[in-house]
Amino acid sequence: MSKSRVIVLSVVQQGLTKAEVARKYGVSWQWVHELVTRYEREGDAGLEPRSRKPRSNKNHTAPEAANRVLELRRQLTHEGFDAGPHSIRDRLIHEGLPAPSRSTISRILKRAGLIIPEPKKRPKSSYIRFQADQPNECWQSDFTHWRLADGTDIEIINWLDDHSRFLLSLHAHPRITGDIVIDTFTQNTDYYGLPEPTLTDNGSVYTSRFTGGRNGFEYLPAALGIRQKNGSPNHPQTQGKIERFHQTQKRWLAARPPAENLHELQHQLDEFQHAYNTKRPHRSLEGQTPDHAYHSTPKATPRTPADATHYRIRIDRLDPKGKGSLRRAGKMHHLGCRVENARKRVLMLIDDTTVTITELTTGEVLSQHHINPEKNYWPNTLKPAGRWPNRDAANP
Repeated sequence: MSKSRVIVLSVVQQGLTKAEVARKYGVSWQWVHELVTRYEREGDAGLEPRSRKPRSNKNHTAPEAANRVLELRRQLTHEGFDAGPHSIRDRLIHEGLPAPSRSTISRILKRAGLIIPEPKKRPKSSYIRFQADQPNECWQSDFTHWRLADGTDIEIINWLDDHSRFLLSLHAHPRITGDIVIDTFTQNTDYYGLPEPTLTDNGSVYTSRFTGGRNGFEYLPAALGIRQKNGSPNHPQTQGKIERFHQTQKRWLAARPPAENLHELQHQLDEFQHAYNTKRPHRSLEGQTPDHAYHSTPKATPRTPADATHYRIRIDRLDPKGKGSLRRAGKMHHLGCRVENARKRVLMLIDDTTVTITELTTGEVLSQHHINPEKNYWPNTLKPAGRWPNRDAANP
């Protein structure tokens, strides 16, 4: 016999008062009164233990919100984006909807069987995290591999702003070369301005510091007053942001049919760039998109004043006669740079009045040209004028 039944029978059958029973069994008078009332109303069923669960919970997640969480999980997974609790909550906030906490979203996903338990991971507090304070304060670059539908291996080079995670550019090629690194970098600087430093790994397309000498890309930032930083060997965590970015990029590509050719893959990558920059809130940016974070903050500039006046750069190869060409304001101009410099890879530094041509690998100044929009041919001002420069000196 349960204690509750004994208490009730003591009142109903023995005729004890509720106060006497309460003192006898060490309970409150209110509890004795509650049990007797239940017994008189429901009989023995009224004495069964009842749930202590609150009848209402102001923090209970509405079914509509839980359903939207599950919809976003499926949608983000289908699109190839991160679909964890952080990403789902950021998307809810971006849509202007009530957003449950990340732990609540995690419970909703677990109840639906959409989260597979994983072994306990290293705590995030144990990592030393670096993030630039301004856009253009640091650009990271690296390339990764992807395969076409027929199995052909393709390499994709990415340039990422460290502060905003803004994807500056991405290009697919059969193989990434030093020239491609230079071309993509100069395209980005023409469009977004100069970064303060660059950060890459020690791949031969970025640096020759372990093989001797200096490659073309190493000379380029130095000529523009940009610091070049390289990660420690066998320590990819230094470039952790772009390494993590590659996972996001490949997950997005894997959610789509494999590209049949390079052109189709580049089209997919262009779509990804737009979605990644403008539609996907980033966890590390407190729910902002990379595009908003990049364009809403003042940009950093190189600290080193070297060649600070140059606003445009161009990589080219001189023709067999040692001449170069430059398009300016829609008009093509030709620049003489001496025949002994034929076929050399050169860097052109262009400011408001002057074009300076230097050898890409050594930095040697080969020629300098005064900008004259009215002339098609700009002579080398470092070379004495005339076919016989000493003729006037010999015949005063």
